[in-house]
Amino acid sequence: MDNKTDKKAAAAAKNAAEGKAKQAKAAAAASKPKAEVPTGPKLPNRLKKRFNDELVPQLKKQLGKGNVMEVPRLEKIILSVCTADAVGNPKVLLGVVDEITAITGQKAVQTRAKKAISNFKLRAGIPIGVRVTLRRDQMWSFMDRLTNLALPRVRDFRGLPNKGFDGRGNYNMGLKEQIVFPEINYERVEKVRGMNITICTTAQSDADGKALLEALGMPFRK
Repeated sequence: MDNKTDKKAAAAAKNAAEGKAKQAKAAAAASKPKAEVPTGPKLPNRLKKRFNDELVPQLKKQLGKGNVMEVPRLEKIILSVCTADAVGNPKVLLGVVDEITAITGQKAVQTRAKKAISNFKLRAGIPIGVRVTLRRDQMWSFMDRLTNLALPRVRDFRGLPNKGFDGRGNYNMGLKEQIVFPEINYERVEKVRGMNITICTTAQSDADGKALLEALGMPFRK
């Protein structure tokens, strides 16, 4: 009996010592400062940089503004998609969310119907669309890709209509196909869907808003 007791006591002491050693090792590793991953300087968006360096002085002179702070600027860009397919199958919106997220680089959210419409079998509160609001760097990046990559890929494109302004310098436009954006893999698209794009500016008039968007590369119809 004494030998068995001695063996159990020795095993328990050994386990306790090993446990303390592991705890000490873990504490030492936690207290050790982590090596910082070297990162290069954050490069500014090329359109934003060009706007600040070149277009602001140009617009100030063109619009006759007395101060650079009076020059109209981009405020935000809103993308929205509404699809009737979601009424019968809400899971359709999951794919739309993924597409808009890929296009904008920002997580899109689902929108819900505000009122019921019996003719369309629409009930209030059910998911019916997708929306995302872009600001700051995401906004400038999307604007750059919209004017230089997406719009040139639109079939039979003859320029944007001038009737999209709302009287306060903001512009609304629509795209019939999401596949004009290079982020979308055409082979994985379940259905071609359009979207509405609202570009909000700080302009006080449509003329100033149009001058800003033209300077940023938006091709309007002549």
